[in-house]
Amino acid sequence: MADENNTNLSYDSSEGQISFADDVVAVIAGLATIEIDGVVGMSGGVADGIAEILGRKNFTRGVKVEVGTLEAAIDLDIIAMYGMNIPDVCRKVQENVKKEVEMMTGLDVVEVNVNVMGISTDSKQAKEMETSSRVK
Repeated sequence: MADENNTNLSYDSSEGQISFADDVVAVIAGLATIEIDGVVGMSGGVADGIAEILGRKNFTRGVKVEVGTLEAAIDLDIIAMYGMNIPDVCRKVQENVKKEVEMMTGLDVVEVNVNVMGISTDSKQAKEMETSSRVK
């Protein structure tokens, strides 16, 4: 995948040049991902083993982008909500990320790969812990 600080995309116009850093595309993709119901957060991957829950400010965690001069490919590592139709959630993520990145940058998004790295059961687990104690 592309280096975090690499600037690959540029437009030439009569007024000058426009270019996007890879992190800009990654932030757009991250924000578009967490807008979808059923996505609890983004995973930083196996290396750090920590899922970033909504509300944090690092929207590039769990997002890898490869940006060419006209196209982009995006990989997302998400944490899904327990009880949701996960394939449906992933399709909605793909559609929203593609739409937002293309609208905001003009890049053609050739693929959006969604990797479900975990399932969040936080609220369900808390309720179960309160009601299912083995000893009283």
